[in-house]
Order: sequence, then structure tokens, then C-alpha cells
Amino acid sequence: MDLRQLISERKSEFLLFAVTPPRAAASGQRAQEVADVTRERLETLDLDGLVLYDIDDESDRNEEERPFPFLPTMDPARFLDKHLAALQLPAVVYRAVGKYPEPELRSWMAAQDPDRLMTVFVGASSRDRHVTTSLARAMQLRAEMRPDLLLGGVAIPERHTRRGQEHQRLIAKQSAGCSFFVTQVVYDVNAAKNLVSDYRYECEARGIAPMPIVFTFSVCGSMRTLEFLRWLGVDVPRWIQNDLRHAEDTLAASYQLALAAARELIEYCRRLGVPFGINVESVSIRRAEIEAAVRLAAQLRAELSR
Repeated sequence: MDLRQLISERKSEFLLFAVTPPRAAASGQRAQEVADVTRERLETLDLDGLVLYDIDDESDRNEEERPFPFLPTMDPARFLDKHLAALQLPAVVYRAVGKYPEPELRSWMAAQDPDRLMTVFVGASSRDRHVTTSLARAMQLRAEMRPDLLLGGVAIPERHTRRGQEHQRLIAKQSAGCSFFVTQVVYDVNAAKNLVSDYRYECEARGIAPMPIVFTFSVCGSMRTLEFLRWLGVDVPRWIQNDLRHAEDTLAASYQLALAAARELIEYCRRLGVPFGINVESVSIRRAEIEAAVRLAAQLRAELSR
């Protein structure tokens, strides 16, 4: 089965790898160099698909200084089409819909090949932010003009811990057309398990089938990367922060923590009967962290039963 079929039939245990496009200011030659290195790293992995992020400035939701400066990146769909086509993998392309006027979003959806490309719509980073297209309107547009374009939604276990309603948000997105969900980076396994459990039993109570949840994992090679994860809204339990801060090798320690967390969620979803996938990314652009993320993906491929 290809990724589209796996998601459409609510199957489990697929593996994705996420990349961030190069800077918007990069030349075409530089973008192709980045793509070639990415392809060489990933073509040895038995991936089911690729995730490409649409980076947006989220400074409005966090008053603290951003650990890494925000730099606009190339449009992910353009990077895929012009530079990564040789990878020949199904792709999930994120769309930060608030950046795009409605006509531009319509044109983009109309041009996509649903046999190769799926999308995840991301809403505004805060309620106070002005957007040109709201998440609700973007989902409505997709339902009206491209229902064949598989749509995913964002799942945030940390928000479930704070508000206890994330499972209901998933069901609302499911009703609006989402066929799968992708989490942000998971460090708090208990928060993720709480969300999975509440979602599973709420689906049962409503007589609907749960959609696949794709859990994202990453490595952390420095305390600065850790601070960036926390700035992005990732809850890193105190004991993990302490372990990483005092480890002789922060990257190796975070690798083992991510592997253990993924294994625990894999087993939990299997037991609960919730379809799931795994997504691996590197938050940092440091070579050592990217290569560790690739090794993590290879090891998690061996953990999956497909």
C-alpha cells in the first residue's frame, strides 16, 4: 500500500521523515544542493512518505526571545516540485493557511496531484494574530473544491494537558474532513497517551472510527535546541531536562529518550487499537543532529511491524 491508501483505510505503522525547506533567499543552485544531500540521507530509509513544513513566524504567541532567529523559507510545495522530485515519495505538505489569501490557496489546491500529495492545514499561532485565511475557511474551501486531496490536522498533546479538550478538537477536525493527525515533537509521553486514550474512547462513544495519529519525534543535541523546543511549545518534563543538561553526551541521551518514548507509544497504540504512524524530524540544522535523526528513523522502521 502507498501512504494515501494506508491513511484512507486507517492503517497503522507507517514511517515519515520531515524536512524544512532551505531559506527563501537561497539560490536555485543552493536549494538543489540541499535537496541532493537530503535525498542521499533519506533514500536508504524505508520511508512511506515525506513531510515538508511551511515555516511561519510564531513570535506573537511567545514573548520570550526566540532561541534561533526566524528566517523565511522556500515554499515547501515548490521545494518538493523543483528540487526533491527525484526522491519519488508521497509527500505531506504543510500549509500555514493564515499566510495565504483565499485565491492563492484555491490555486494551490487546484494544481496538486492527490495521488502523490497530501496536506496539513495549520491555523494561526495565536488568537490575536491577523490572518488572511482562517483555518476553518481553508478546510471549507478544501471540502468544496478538492475533497480528493487528503487533509491532515495538527494534534497537540500539551494543549490536552492544559485544557483537556484536544480529543474533541480532533473529532471536530475529523468531521470537517481530516483523515489523519500529526503531533508536534513528543517528549511528554504521558500527555500523548492521555490524548490517545481520550480520543479512542470518545470515538467509541460516538460510534466513529479513529483516524491515524502520526507521532513526531526528534533528537536534541544541545541545550539551545532544547530551549528552542520549549519556545515552540513542546513540554519537556523536568526529569528529561535534567538528564539532558547533565549528560556527558546530550545528543546520545536524547536519542535514547526519543527511542524509548516512540516504543512506548507504539505499544500503547497497538494495545488500544488506534491507528498510528511515526514521523521523525531534526529541529536543528546542525549536521550531527540531522544524521542522528536519520539513524533514529532507521531504528524506528525496525520497530514497526509493516
